[in-house]
Amino acid sequence: MQHLKNKVAVITGGNSGIGKATAQLFAEEGAQVIITGRRRDIVEHVAGEIGHGAIGIAGDVADLEHHQKLADLVKRRFGEFDIYMANAGVINLKASGSVTLEDYDRHFATNTRGVFFGVQAMAPLLRDGGNIIITSSLAATKVLPDHAVYSGSKAAVAAFARSWAIEFKPRKIRVNVLSPGPVETAILGKLGVSEADRPAFEGQMASLIPAGRMGRPEELARAALFLASDAGSFVNGIELHVDGGMTLA
Repeated sequence: MQHLKNKVAVITGGNSGIGKATAQLFAEEGAQVIITGRRRDIVEHVAGEIGHGAIGIAGDVADLEHHQKLADLVKRRFGEFDIYMANAGVINLKASGSVTLEDYDRHFATNTRGVFFGVQAMAPLLRDGGNIIITSSLAATKVLPDHAVYSGSKAAVAAFARSWAIEFKPRKIRVNVLSPGPVETAILGKLGVSEADRPAFEGQMASLIPAGRMGRPEELARAALFLASDAGSFVNGIELHVDGGMTLA
């Protein structure tokens, strides 16, 4: 059984990590998937890897014009759509005393403003009964070293989601937040973790997680599928922690 048969899903940041795994699973479950990412060559390549007619659109969620262009494309090609996953994000860990204005603005432009105006642009095209999933982070609720700015940018979107769950009540659009813990993705490299240091880093992370290991992108994808499908039809306005229990540690 395909849980998303005949659905249309838009996933920002769908070219890597959790977004890519979710796009792949949604496509396998019958959805027409549209992914976005900043680099056209990578986005188009990943769309080809996903198959099932997946479409790749280049653009930066920090750019408000990108959201309108994406909305125009969806309207032109499909008229309406069913699932919007605001997943694109950036992370650059620094102690608060070292954070520059550029660091601060980059986090909030992508992680916070990009989510808000993405939903603003895309919500009018969502079918009644549709779904919005916002990717946040364990760090939004658990204090972690050097995460202050990143945590703040991610905590804000959970507040957005709670408000939207009420605002969209007349249209029966469900809005939920997916909050991953540490996940085995390419983002580790962006945090400065080399391939040589990766086993030690992952071992350190595993020691902090009751499950004894880091998460895998496909595990987050399955959680997103639950929220997007009829399996989660009575789930609205929650923040789902998929973190191996790290919130408790």
